[in-house]
Amino acid sequence: MAKITVVGAGNVGATCANVIAMREIASEVVLVDIKEGVSEGKAMDMMQTSNMLGFDTTVVGSTNDYSKTAGSDVVIITSGLPRKPGMTREELIGVNAGIVKGVVDSILKYSPEAIFVIISNPMDTMTYLALKSSGVSKNRIIGMGGLLDSNRFRYYLSQALGCTPTDVQGLVIGGHGDTTMIPLTRLATYMGVPVSELLDAETLQKVAADTMVGGATLTKLLGTSAWYAPGAAGAMVAEAIVRDEKKVITCSVSLDGEYGQKDICIGVPVVLGKNGIEKILEYKLTAEEQELFAKSAVAVRKMNDVLAEMKLV
Repeated sequence: MAKITVVGAGNVGATCANVIAMREIASEVVLVDIKEGVSEGKAMDMMQTSNMLGFDTTVVGSTNDYSKTAGSDVVIITSGLPRKPGMTREELIGVNAGIVKGVVDSILKYSPEAIFVIISNPMDTMTYLALKSSGVSKNRIIGMGGLLDSNRFRYYLSQALGCTPTDVQGLVIGGHGDTTMIPLTRLATYMGVPVSELLDAETLQKVAADTMVGGATLTKLLGTSAWYAPGAAGAMVAEAIVRDEKKVITCSVSLDGEYGQKDICIGVPVVLGKNGIEKILEYKLTAEEQELFAKSAVAVRKMNDVLAEMKLV
């Protein structure tokens, strides 16, 4: 079975590692953090649930010792500062860029063939940084945000429909930001029926608006970034890769002409399998959706420009 490393043992990273262990996605999970003892303690805590929960995954903690990550198939990067109330993802660039770049370099020394899943915010820009600074092929650098946003979209749709989220299909494309994501209400369905036939336009607009500020809503309620859904989303991306599921998931990936964009990492539907990104699916968008996507790309590029100013790319 696979070996997965999760870098960052905070709320998101620990949740991600726990989901991977409980679902037995990998035979070994290595949890890495810079704070002395935290990853070891959380790994030990998780292992003490294995008998009760019936999983055989081994979880190991490491304080900044990347040699323990050697031979990882997938590496999930959650490290960096979380968002605080009133803080935008853009404000995190300065601090988190240095952290993410350092982590990627450290991992590649021991796992040169690893596939990277980026959760650190601002996620599209951190994905772009990981790609540009590492020289790793673009199929191996994946930003998780689209899966998280799509599941928030499905949650809000299910609330409006009065049904379980598992019966709803819907996806969000574009940037992973409060003003840049695009919930595709036109394509969302409930048990095969378009939601536009079940919900009026005003309700659908509210669902889309709630989805777009889904992260900020939780940050305001919790006093910090959410972690259960982001952690689970990272685990699900890893699962699609190590189990070669050929699953369609919205992820932030490098585009080369798809959707009219180049030299950018932004959320679009892709097929995930053992090679990472195996195919980018180019959905036929309406003129309005295409315009929104282009505007989203402009906003993401503005954040990427900060990396150039800092001479990180």
